[in-house]
Amino acid sequence: MTRQVRRRRVAFALVALLSVGVLHGAAWTPIAGATAATALPLPVDTRVPGGVALLDLGTAVDPPGLVYFGAYRVPVVHDGASWKAVVGIPLATPPGPQVARLVTPTPDDTDVELPFEVAPKSYAEQRLTVEPRKVDPLPQDLERIEAESARSEAALSTYSDDLFPTWRWQAPVAGKRSSSFGLRRVFNDQPRNPHSGMDIAAATGTPIRSPAAGRVVEAGDFFFNGATVFVDHGQGVLTMYCHLSRIDVKVGEAVKAGQTLGLVGATGRVTGPHLHWGVAVNRALVDPALFLSQAEPATGQ
Repeated sequence: MTRQVRRRRVAFALVALLSVGVLHGAAWTPIAGATAATALPLPVDTRVPGGVALLDLGTAVDPPGLVYFGAYRVPVVHDGASWKAVVGIPLATPPGPQVARLVTPTPDDTDVELPFEVAPKSYAEQRLTVEPRKVDPLPQDLERIEAESARSEAALSTYSDDLFPTWRWQAPVAGKRSSSFGLRRVFNDQPRNPHSGMDIAAATGTPIRSPAAGRVVEAGDFFFNGATVFVDHGQGVLTMYCHLSRIDVKVGEAVKAGQTLGLVGATGRVTGPHLHWGVAVNRALVDPALFLSQAEPATGQ
C-alpha cells in the first residue's frame, strides 16, 4: 500500500470513528481531566530523531482513544482546535516512515494507523576525558549499574493518568545552556551512547527548580548520573535531573512548579559542575529545548 493511500485510509477511518460516535460509548473511559476546552501551548513539532511529532486526531468533544508508539503510551491533548498525539521520537529512530497507532473502543478493538515521516538529523561528536572507572567500570560496579538501569527504565516508562503536564517551561536552572543534545559522545577515546539531555553550566550549590508540577518517582545516587531525581508530570511526560550535589525531595513527594529539587553538583560521570536535564515523552528521551518557553532567551546556544 502506498503512503498516500495509507494516509487517506487513516483519515477516512478517523472521520468515520468520530462521526458515528463510537468513541463515546459507555465501555470507553475518556482521559481524565482532558476536555475539548483545554488549550495548551505544545512543544515544537520537530520530526527528527530526538524530536516530537504532533499528530492530529480530529475535533471530537471527547478524546478519541489511546495512542501508542511502539510499546509505550503517548500523551493525547487538545490544543484548542483539535486533539493531538504528542509523540516522542527516540534518538535511535532511523529516518523514514514511522507509524503510531490509535487504539479505539470498537468491538473488534481495531487499531488506526497514524503514519508520519522522520527526517534525518546529523549530530556532532563530543570528546571528553573522565575518570577511567566511569568508562570501564570494575567488576564490582556492574551489578550496581544493572540495578540502577532497571530503576531508571521503570521511572522513565511511568504513565500516570492522574497527572496532567504543561508543555512550555522555564529552564530548571539559570546558566549557559549547551546545544549538546544528541551529540555522539566519546569518553576517553571510547564511543558511548549519544547525549540524551541538555547540559546547563552552573556553580555547585545552585538551586534546581522543577519547571512544572509533578511527583517524584525516583531519586538517589547513580553510578553514571550521580545524584539524580526523576519527576513524573503525567501522561508519559517525565523529567530527570543528574549530577546533583544534594537532593531535596523524596520519592512519592508531590512537587510544585518552581520548587527546589536539589542543588547543582559534579557527581557521577562529569568533567565539572553542571545540570544534566532530560525530558522523556512516551519513554523517548527528547530534546528539552522543544519544551522551553518561547519567551525565554536561548542562552549559550
